[in-house]
Amino acid sequence: MQPEPKFDGKPVLVTGATGLLGSHIAEKLRGLDAPVRVLCRRGSDRRLLERIEAEVFPGDVTDAASLEPACDGVGTVFHAAAKVDDWGAWAPYARVTVGGTHNMVEAAARAGVNRFVHISSSSVYGHVLGRDAVIDESTPLGTNLPRSCHYGRAKIEAEKIVRRACDDGRLATTILRPCWLYGPRDRASLPRLIEAIRRKRLKIIGDGENRMNVVHAANAADAAVLAAAGDRAVGEIYNVSYDGDLTQRQYFKLIAQGMGEAKITAKVPYRVAYAAALLLESVCRILRTKRPPYVTRHGVFLLGRRCFYECEKIKRELGWTPRISYEEGVPAAVRAVLKRNEESHGQT
Repeated sequence: MQPEPKFDGKPVLVTGATGLLGSHIAEKLRGLDAPVRVLCRRGSDRRLLERIEAEVFPGDVTDAASLEPACDGVGTVFHAAAKVDDWGAWAPYARVTVGGTHNMVEAAARAGVNRFVHISSSSVYGHVLGRDAVIDESTPLGTNLPRSCHYGRAKIEAEKIVRRACDDGRLATTILRPCWLYGPRDRASLPRLIEAIRRKRLKIIGDGENRMNVVHAANAADAAVLAAAGDRAVGEIYNVSYDGDLTQRQYFKLIAQGMGEAKITAKVPYRVAYAAALLLESVCRILRTKRPPYVTRHGVFLLGRRCFYECEKIKRELGWTPRISYEEGVPAAVRAVLKRNEESHGQT
């Protein structure tokens, strides 16, 4: 059993608390009776924050002035806010992910925050194509990263800001690199996979036997909270990459199971899927469409990659153990997404 961290009674600030991982971090902290403070943009859905009785501070990571009152008196910051998409122009990523991280680091340093946990991503490693290559925290960043993969590039730049502040002695930081997140309140990847299954469009990429790098948001939240406790994790970087053994074929089967659909059997070679994604991206750029193409190169890589992201370091040093299995977590997350869709349709 993983250790339960203790906090010193000072408020704990969470950015991105209306997103997938940020909301699970806030929920986990309240379960530990930590006084949780969240930075929340105008118009954001605050129902979960109200239910867990988090202290809401209006603000935005892109607005440096709004961060000063939010950081005042705070002991620990969990910075999960970022632009999370695999499509779009560079400017929003630079403003939110890079500029927002700079603003948060500066505000936290000025406020004398004790610990700063930065949520990065395994996307910083790029598209490592070596079959069965093992990626750990020492692996170089940005390998084969497409120029259009602004999410990964922005996360690399944000990490530089966080590491510089730690190296300069201005802030005690820890960086987490979660892999593909899923779970209740997922508004990005899981809904797209569900829609693809519903429309009979989803295909297994390659033979489907590649091991997935997927982690439940609640398990990643456990890792984030552990990283904030004690001094062991200061200055460290940790992958948070999997909850057990799961192949692409098994992942699709569990999603379909949660939907009450038949398992996916259609296949497409990886190279064909990647080339098709490149073509669709090119067409969408020519047409200047705001909606992402049906499939992107990054999406193909996430599903069909043969590399594997190791997370033995966080298990060994911090005692992290995933508590939600794929068999439990995936169907439950699918049902949560379907329920949310039904409720939203009922309100229109």
